[in-house]
Amino acid sequence: MPSPSAGEIRVAVEACAVCRTDLHVVDGDLPHPKLPLVPGHEIVGRVDGLGAGVGGLKLGQRVGIPWLGHTCGHCPYCASGRENLCDDPLFTGYTRDGGFASHAIADAAYAFRLPENGDPVSLAPLLCAGLIGWRSLVAAGPAETVGIYGFGAAAHIITQVCLWQGRRIFAFTRPGDSAAQDFARSLGAVWAGDSDREPPERLDAAIIFAPVGDLVPTALSAIRKGGRVVCGGIHMSDIPRFPYRLLWGERQIVSVANLTRRDALDFLAVAPKARIRTQTMPYPLEAANDALEDLRSGRLQGAAVLIPR
Repeated sequence: MPSPSAGEIRVAVEACAVCRTDLHVVDGDLPHPKLPLVPGHEIVGRVDGLGAGVGGLKLGQRVGIPWLGHTCGHCPYCASGRENLCDDPLFTGYTRDGGFASHAIADAAYAFRLPENGDPVSLAPLLCAGLIGWRSLVAAGPAETVGIYGFGAAAHIITQVCLWQGRRIFAFTRPGDSAAQDFARSLGAVWAGDSDREPPERLDAAIIFAPVGDLVPTALSAIRKGGRVVCGGIHMSDIPRFPYRLLWGERQIVSVANLTRRDALDFLAVAPKARIRTQTMPYPLEAANDALEDLRSGRLQGAAVLIPR
């Protein structure tokens, strides 16, 4: 049983969602992980241990532990409010142990209070799918029509936020994935189709959650002049060459890297207002490999969530 050091808490894990980034870690797509490693960075649990100097949290309190696990606080990025780009960070489930376990250690300053009466399985996907979806949506700007490429956990959450904000969603899935397209329409998408199809109208912005570089020029061809393509994943296959005319017209390509604590506070305040309902598939902890494989093969609608007990 791990013991929290100064400034840390120990959390009894109630649920931990499974993210595509976990696949990238397990498959070796992301370099230099901590090894051996406990994956998992969408953790919901109860504080059951307090390290020295921890204030503001108490035993038994429910918290969420996200991907960003620690930052240095003094590099130029931290000093300018961009801690997501910290030069010396720690990431939960990647460079520090995560939540595919009964207990997890976390920096208390990077834990967020969650509703005491909420369902932990439903809350878990908010800690990354929700947060990175939110940061991607903010990066997309004030777009009325938004295309989403890759309709998984992040997409199904941020679609609900967009509808609450009065935006219109166009969903793009793997070619032939009628189940994902039906799922998108059931959430309120005005159109859903294969990722290699043109939308019925030009879009103001596009967010790419699928780790497929080929989708970048595809998305560029779908947006209006002045539009923006946001790459929301931490890993993506190489972007192919494409003609300059797709970028011309002041179109932009931007990436989203990690998240800030401000993102978490903002999104967790929005989630209940938008009445977000996550679709989840629970798995016992010992079936973690099954959950990862189901995610890899696209057999999930929504998010897989591990339950340790």
